[in-house]
Amino acid sequence: MSDTTAQHLFLTGLKNAHAMENQALSIMKPQASRIENYPEVEAQLNRHIAETEGQIARLDSILDALGSDKSGLKDMAMSLAGSFAAVGHTVAPDEIVKNAFANYAFENYEIAAYKSLITLARASGNLDAIPALEQNLAEEIAMAEWLDANIEPVTLKFSSLKEAGETAKK
Repeated sequence: MSDTTAQHLFLTGLKNAHAMENQALSIMKPQASRIENYPEVEAQLNRHIAETEGQIARLDSILDALGSDKSGLKDMAMSLAGSFAAVGHTVAPDEIVKNAFANYAFENYEIAAYKSLITLARASGNLDAIPALEQNLAEEIAMAEWLDANIEPVTLKFSSLKEAGETAKK
């Protein structure tokens, strides 16, 4: 792969990651605001929202250092898509469970995106960007692991609340 191709792919990937993280915020913020009976999920979502805002800042710094700006149109489109995705589960009687599935899938998508970006950073000689990308990757892995460990407890709590006639949806 030529340096020019690798650099172009790296910049495109950074802009895509920036949009992806904005999409993540537009998914998580409405979820966190709707949670009533799952304080541990709400707390973890709020922690990851703060991490995601830090990830966006790190991506901004990398893009600035490379003399590139983020794609406002891509950010807007992905944010809008995330908002629609978040709203889609609000009508489901098992909203909390569906959100757990979707969040787990999205975190693994983000993990793959950061692994690819780190590879492209190496291939394009953008080695200064790697520590920030590795930090973003570590945060995504931690969130995916938390979700993986909590799908069963959330599902069981949902079932228990539903059986007791309590609000189990959120």
